[in-house]
Amino acid sequence: MQATPVSAFLIGLALTTTTLQAQTRTARPGSAPPRPYAAGTAVAGLPEFSISRAEVESQTRFLASDELQGRRTGEPGNQIAARYIAEQFRTLGLKPAGSADGQPSYMQPIGFEKVKAASSARMVLGKDTLRLGKELAVMSGGPIDVSGEVIYAGYGLTDGDDGYKRRDVKGRIVVVQGGSPDAKGPGEIFKASGSKRRLATEKGAAVLIELYSESIPWGFVNQYFSREQISLPAAGAGAASVAHLWVNNANNQYKQLKEAGQTVALSTSGRLRSPAPSANVAGIIEGTDPKLKDEYVILSAHFDHIGVGKQGGSPYQPTDSIFNGARDNAFGTVSILTAAKALMQQRPKRSVLVLALTGEEVGLLGSNYYAEHPLVPLKQTVFNLNTDGAGYNDTTIIAVIGLERTGAKAEIEAAAKAFGMSIFAEPAPEQGLFDRSDNVNFAVKGIPAPTFSPGFKAFDEAIGKYYHQAIDNPETLDFNYVLRFCQAYAHAARLIANRPTRPQWSAGDKYEAAGKALYGY
Repeated sequence: MQATPVSAFLIGLALTTTTLQAQTRTARPGSAPPRPYAAGTAVAGLPEFSISRAEVESQTRFLASDELQGRRTGEPGNQIAARYIAEQFRTLGLKPAGSADGQPSYMQPIGFEKVKAASSARMVLGKDTLRLGKELAVMSGGPIDVSGEVIYAGYGLTDGDDGYKRRDVKGRIVVVQGGSPDAKGPGEIFKASGSKRRLATEKGAAVLIELYSESIPWGFVNQYFSREQISLPAAGAGAASVAHLWVNNANNQYKQLKEAGQTVALSTSGRLRSPAPSANVAGIIEGTDPKLKDEYVILSAHFDHIGVGKQGGSPYQPTDSIFNGARDNAFGTVSILTAAKALMQQRPKRSVLVLALTGEEVGLLGSNYYAEHPLVPLKQTVFNLNTDGAGYNDTTIIAVIGLERTGAKAEIEAAAKAFGMSIFAEPAPEQGLFDRSDNVNFAVKGIPAPTFSPGFKAFDEAIGKYYHQAIDNPETLDFNYVLRFCQAYAHAARLIANRPTRPQWSAGDKYEAAGKALYGY
């Protein structure tokens, strides 16, 4: 499959999905027929039991098609995917949750920026010369050529004794320690780094140098920052972001940067920025219970993927440079569309916000933005059932990250059982998966938020073969399993939205305190 331009006909195709859904599909040779369900069961008459394989297959094939060019955030294929989802919501009758230009809209626009990699950077420190790609990584900021004395500000996270100590650093070169006292995983390290950059920008510093000696290997850091990235605009109305660099301080080799009176000379091309607009897509299904309809369950999945060619950051062949993202996460996006259809046909007691998120692959940015700019009050949001995954290696199970922590175990297990599957809880615990998908941005606000994933127990060869690889195409999916997964997800959403009581965090969970603060229990 060669990369081809995004064609205009796709927009028309997105607006006529009902035709696609009406088409019947022939099962792939060797594919098992859908598993039958017990006739006469109490739940068999619910709409999710009537979803067809043709529906989920046509939607998946569209979202993971070559023409959408890997759905990378800020690119045309991503925007077409968002429009497709919005028009599905319109067809189903969901209420627009957002607004654009003063009118109701399914879109929640986000003004991302595309950040080019730096082409040069050089820092002279005494007799040492540090260079881009070896000892230096440029995080942010425009071109700069500056020299002068450095000011060490501890971790650079506060104004207190371990921070700026109320010093005037306007126009100065500030040096800070990498990470934070609490940062352990990659996400926490990058989050702390962003907080330091915002504070240094607010204080008017010219340069922020971070002494990096964290757990992520420096080779990975160099590789990551040598690629184009997507980010939210720098904090502050029109404020130019400080020039921000990481210095490889393994073995504390540049500890002299912490010393008073130390001087450096620094020049860098910086990282040029340009607009890369995208949007979350959100629609509301109003609940039927007079009291419970004021509470919301969020059903979320990210619809973005990693793009084409070098954008993907993984090897590819000239004959197939498109990272289609069938498993990650066209699969999940179709799950929330399936749930939207089933829940609109027979609405649950609580209201449901169906939320397709952008920017997951570039740092969970769409869910981060939503959590800071919610379309329904967070205090009234009682649960987030996120769906995302790297792939599957067992079609008899559904993997749930956070099952034992988030208070809806019985409903999720019942939903899987209704479609002939079982639940495997907390797969691949060494991967820290709970904090690596969009659910974590809801969790940090206090909302119980597990992730409902295709069936796997470990990151084995079957997962690695497709995860973020150009081979992850619709043709490689077992659509009988995709159907049952989507149906089970929709049924779990219904059972949770109909619960008489709210799910709550397990006692002692690290997000329990945030839950208590949000809900006041």
